[in-house]
Amino acid sequence: MNKAQKAGCIWAVVLALVGSVLSAPLGAQDDQDDPPTRVARLGYIQGAVSFQPAGENDWVEAVPNRPMTTGDKLWADRESRAELQLGSAVIRLSENTGVSFLNLDDHTVQLQLSSGTVNVRVRRLRGEDDFEVDTPNLAFTALEPGSYRVDASEDGANTVITVRNGDADATGNGQTYSVHAGQVGTFSGAESLYADVEQVGPPDGFDSWADGRDRRHDESRSAVYLSPDVVGYDDLDDNGDWRDDPNYGHVWFPHAAYGWAPYHEGHWAWVDPWGYTWVDDSPWGYAPFHYGRWAFVGGRWGWIAGPPTVEPVYAPALVVFIGGGGGWGGNVGWFPLGPREVYVPSYPVSQAYMTQVNVSNTVVNTTVVTNVYNTTVINKTTTITNVTYANRNVEGAVTAVPQAAFAGAQPVAKAAVKVTPQQIAAAPMVTHAAVVPTRQAVLGAHAATAGHVSAPPAAVMSRPVVAKKTPPPPPVPFAARQKALAAHPGQPVPKQQLASLRPAGAARPAVKVAPPGKPATPATGHPMNAARPGQPTPANRPAQPAANTKPAPTSQPKPGAQPNRPEANRPPQPNKRPETNRPPAEANRPAANQPPAKHPAETPSRPTPPANNRPEANRPPAAQANHPQPKNEGAPRQTAPPAQQHAAPAAKPAPPPKQQKPEEKKQEEKRPPGE
Repeated sequence: MNKAQKAGCIWAVVLALVGSVLSAPLGAQDDQDDPPTRVARLGYIQGAVSFQPAGENDWVEAVPNRPMTTGDKLWADRESRAELQLGSAVIRLSENTGVSFLNLDDHTVQLQLSSGTVNVRVRRLRGEDDFEVDTPNLAFTALEPGSYRVDASEDGANTVITVRNGDADATGNGQTYSVHAGQVGTFSGAESLYADVEQVGPPDGFDSWADGRDRRHDESRSAVYLSPDVVGYDDLDDNGDWRDDPNYGHVWFPHAAYGWAPYHEGHWAWVDPWGYTWVDDSPWGYAPFHYGRWAFVGGRWGWIAGPPTVEPVYAPALVVFIGGGGGWGGNVGWFPLGPREVYVPSYPVSQAYMTQVNVSNTVVNTTVVTNVYNTTVINKTTTITNVTYANRNVEGAVTAVPQAAFAGAQPVAKAAVKVTPQQIAAAPMVTHAAVVPTRQAVLGAHAATAGHVSAPPAAVMSRPVVAKKTPPPPPVPFAARQKALAAHPGQPVPKQQLASLRPAGAARPAVKVAPPGKPATPATGHPMNAARPGQPTPANRPAQPAANTKPAPTSQPKPGAQPNRPEANRPPQPNKRPETNRPPAEANRPAANQPPAKHPAETPSRPTPPANNRPEANRPPAAQANHPQPKNEGAPRQTAPPAQQHAAPAAKPAPPPKQQKPEEKKQEEKRPPGE
């Protein structure tokens, strides 16, 4: 029997004896206090991206690997991008885009999109799950896994929904419109929602970048070792190696310098409702610090993930604290939990949650978890005794910093203090660090940048959006929680107590809950010369293709127009890319959010359409006027429709519409109205 197995046996025997004399009832903790089992990871940042924690007014420079949850806001400035990863979905922001989480829990993703463009990939969607993006004039709902894009114009008058594959609804003003695979819907107006659905055109640079990021995830080698809902596992591929160990099975070893140890290069942030949360500096530093366990194997630190068949539960940091706040030379220390060791949350949880967070992240007996729950949660024993932790005595495993550095989100590697084996042996092991957080811990490592970063226009972020679901009450500001946090250092305020701390008259999220929508039929292939609410007048619209296109047969609609087909005739192959020779349809997106210069590692294999052929000629006018073009876009775009770039080189110019042949004119006159 190896050392880790002996430790597990001792742990089980000791706690079984303790549990046998406990008479406290199980489940005494209300499960309403349980936090969500998932968060959104800020997994990728390019350019100027700003972050505003829930309940706060200051914008700070965003930090990669920061967990985001209900109430958090994000802004990607000009020539910038960001990616939010949830495991079951990923949300990508284009430039000049502001979003916030109205709600994020185990079954709901409710995102506010005040202005700009998001590309959404929904990978898994269970029956009870809701995925909603709320814009100023409608609520978008993904009905099944797929690839979606939502564009909201800067003036709030237009929303464009693109469904490359999947199925979606758009709800506003008591109407619900369906947008199916291979379609793009333009929705104008607020008091009266006008809808026009056409075929999807070719992807632009932002779509191509998102496709490249998706391929990186879909082709990840690490996927075979992990549950699909482990966030950030694709970052492990290029930063370490998987090896098999006879004691632990599949183990991932990072490419790290000699002497490196987990939970040493990063900082501690305060994120409600979990409390102190580890934010690692490494680009791969998310999955190994919020899931699984660490072990010292063959002179190296290796990460062991939880069972791949069990849906993982996010944890703020899987460590054991030593010293706490009760006098250890004024320092706080910690070390990583090893395999089969029980994690004790510092935040209020039910027995069911504590079991779930442990069995999903390591192999552990549920009876052992129950006994630990009785000891630490029911009896509120904060000091852990008679437990042998495998990593406690590993050289370099314990990291310690002064309490002020811990509570102020300071970089741990710079603030770390040396501790001797004797000090470690004498220090008590505790369930949480009893240190009162500061506002700097809420803002994170870049708290000093408050007021010195790009931020969205106030009118944009405060603009009301339309929602199908009523979001939860607004988060309680840190200042209103500070006194309660000081009363129980290092522990978040329980949800039930938070309600009494919410300031009177606190502003709720700027949301207009839409009445139940009745199915409505959008216009299909709306003629280019017809006026649309919020769209340019016919005189200002780009000209329709008159050259390099083949004349249409007499039994088909005229070039440049689409048939008024029913839903049953939507594209039969939703997973295939749009045909390259389709009509000029995708000319409706607002916001000229063109991508910044691509990062070399992100350049997709599929070439980006030339700027003069991108399907953007008919985007809503407000976004075109207010979104500056990126510096690297070169010459102004031409307005040639996308159909021209796919025309056969030998094609003859189509005759002008006014010069129709007699037989074509007769054929058209025989068509029923609406076609």
